[in-house]
Amino acid sequence: MSKSPVFHIVRDGAQNTDIAPDIGPLHGAVVAIGNFDGVHRGHRAVIGAALSRAKTLQRKAAALTFAPHPRLFLRPQDALFQLSSERDRLRLLAASGLDGAIVMTFDAQLAATTAADFIERILVGRFGIGGAAIGFDFHFGNKRAGSPAYLAEQGARLGFAVDIVPPLEDEGRPVSSGGVRAALSQGKVVEATELLGTPWFVSGEVIHGAKRGRELGFPTANVRLDPACGLKHGVYAVRVAVGAKRHDGVANFGVRPMFDGGAPLLEVFLFDFDGDLYGQVIDVAFIGWIRHEQKFSTIETLQRHILADSVQARDALKRAGKAFPLLGEI
Repeated sequence: MSKSPVFHIVRDGAQNTDIAPDIGPLHGAVVAIGNFDGVHRGHRAVIGAALSRAKTLQRKAAALTFAPHPRLFLRPQDALFQLSSERDRLRLLAASGLDGAIVMTFDAQLAATTAADFIERILVGRFGIGGAAIGFDFHFGNKRAGSPAYLAEQGARLGFAVDIVPPLEDEGRPVSSGGVRAALSQGKVVEATELLGTPWFVSGEVIHGAKRGRELGFPTANVRLDPACGLKHGVYAVRVAVGAKRHDGVANFGVRPMFDGGAPLLEVFLFDFDGDLYGQVIDVAFIGWIRHEQKFSTIETLQRHILADSVQARDALKRAGKAFPLLGEI
């Protein structure tokens, strides 16, 4: 993925459609519209369509996305395993070649906006879009009444082109955020990589733990993930980005049945690393599945398994090559 020299981020929280926010260089852009959770290969096809149209029209290309995720607003009682935080989603979008992103606040007012008003008063009136690219299943407006066909019809009437991207499959599997979530829930991180086009990763601040890993001879960088994270508990081969440097390692995600059995925690042992990571934000990419999390009869047995896990992880990472490109800050 290439990166634009400057990635503009516009946060549009004013839902009064009579107020036109200053979106600077993104006004008139061709917009790829969607939630882009995980920025998987299907999302990149939509982004590619926007980039192609923008090049033809000699305009900027931008993502038009929403925060929080509409499902979190509309069904707050239902936990949602989000594949990427808002920060990481924007980092992935910045690496896609887009010129920027417009992040619209999804609230009661936006949820109540009709499909017609979303097009005429927001897309045209406020953002002056030069074109739009959407997925085949994109719906918008109050009660999701706006369909891709309706957006294309209104675009023709109002003077902007709409590219509708057909479904994408990978060896018969639909490429979708739901498909990636399903793969990760089973620990199938290689399958998730195939759907995403790049390894799935999480970002988080390294926190202090019980220091048990250090006592065992395997000091870990501990990261607390979103409680809604649906990743299968187990041991994984991982690749870790610390600033501009990349390290290989092995990680356990789970509840530590040998010890406290507390809230799920990601514990990462970096190979050939000696340093203090506390307080730093790291990226952890999941490259391969090693085994289920389990309770052993003795500490010595646990240590032997960690050694074996490390050997398997090194092998998996060697086979994977240099997967997981570094992402810059935004």
